[in-house]
Amino acid sequence: MNPGDRVRVDRADRTYEGVLLPSSTDDHLVVKLEGGYNVGVDRDEADVSVLAEDVYEIDGTDSTGPDSEAADSEIEFDDDLPTISLISTGGTIASTVDYRTGAVTAQFDAEDVLRAVPDLAGRANYRGRVVANILSENMEPPLWRDLAAAVAEEIEAGADGVVVMHGTDTMQYSASALAFMLETPVPIVFTGSQRSADRPSSDNVMNAVSAVEAAKSDCAEVLVCMHASESDDRCALHRGTRVRKNHTSRRDAFETVGAAPLGDVDYETSDDVTVSFRRDHRERGAVDLERTLDLEADVELVKFTPGMDPAFLDVVEGSEGLIIEGTGLGHVHTDLIPRIEELVENGTTVVMTSQCLEGRVCDRVYDTGRDLLEAGVVEAGDTLPGTAKVKLMWALENSEDVEEAMGTSLAGEIQERSVPWE
Repeated sequence: MNPGDRVRVDRADRTYEGVLLPSSTDDHLVVKLEGGYNVGVDRDEADVSVLAEDVYEIDGTDSTGPDSEAADSEIEFDDDLPTISLISTGGTIASTVDYRTGAVTAQFDAEDVLRAVPDLAGRANYRGRVVANILSENMEPPLWRDLAAAVAEEIEAGADGVVVMHGTDTMQYSASALAFMLETPVPIVFTGSQRSADRPSSDNVMNAVSAVEAAKSDCAEVLVCMHASESDDRCALHRGTRVRKNHTSRRDAFETVGAAPLGDVDYETSDDVTVSFRRDHRERGAVDLERTLDLEADVELVKFTPGMDPAFLDVVEGSEGLIIEGTGLGHVHTDLIPRIEELVENGTTVVMTSQCLEGRVCDRVYDTGRDLLEAGVVEAGDTLPGTAKVKLMWALENSEDVEEAMGTSLAGEIQERSVPWE
């Protein structure tokens, strides 16, 4: 019995089947299950049967059957393949464990990721580029400009698609930023992983492969490609301005809010990956590349809660823009309205969104809403609060009529109708 063998492990009232992986101790067995998770079992308590020998190479590719030809991780240029630019900003997909502290650290550049994911070989010709090497909580608007400029340069240089490796915690903000900053004739696909490559049940390989396949598709928009379920069976393709991370640690943490995802990547095996779209999208080549990279960084996002002191808004005095995440239809306590009116009069653009995940703001139904409109508050429809912040940063620098821009769908951030869906 050796690592790479397919085994069945019987322990007490549980049975596991999967591929035997190397273990850091002689006392435990580590088995990769079909769903992509790893399980550790005390060797003394387990009855192990070998179902097939040497069916899996520990670099992550099958050594028998249809995957055997893909085992070589060397990336070679092929005139018949599209060119995909792989841009790294850091994050868990490009991270490993620091065994001194037990923490995850961003260490790899784009070339390292290509070597770490041999399943990418043979799918495209790759160009690697590093824009940043940070965990995503350290992402800032100046880096969005750098990232958008790098993506534009890759497209101008002939890339057929771009994959951006990014930490998951702020991926939705960066995807929104690029959706407003770039008109793109090719797919721009953000991907990441919830768990680093050397942790059990890492999702990095499937997400990276699915993102590359999506970058070869006909959908010329900014997309987020992440697991659609807890198993290794499908990735969802979310529009960059409508996606939200809704769980801290699940592999299927990302959801499109208010609608189904734009598309899916079905992942039967690494050799059987299919991209499909279920909703309207901008097609490849429909527009020429355009960039508007200026952003007004002095924009804040504030969540209203019951009992909030109006003086809390003093912190945004003098800011160029303020997004308020209000209640239901877009309300705050009436005591805050005079302070909001002062902010507007002093030059701050104040935009209202809702803390609800579904539906849109409408400040014409109740007196509070009408008072907010009279105070100069701008409605943002069903734009997600984080997306609204990024959009206002962009609109303040690039739009002649900011109020009109915030009420108009520029990159799919506002849906035409809010309707139930399954």
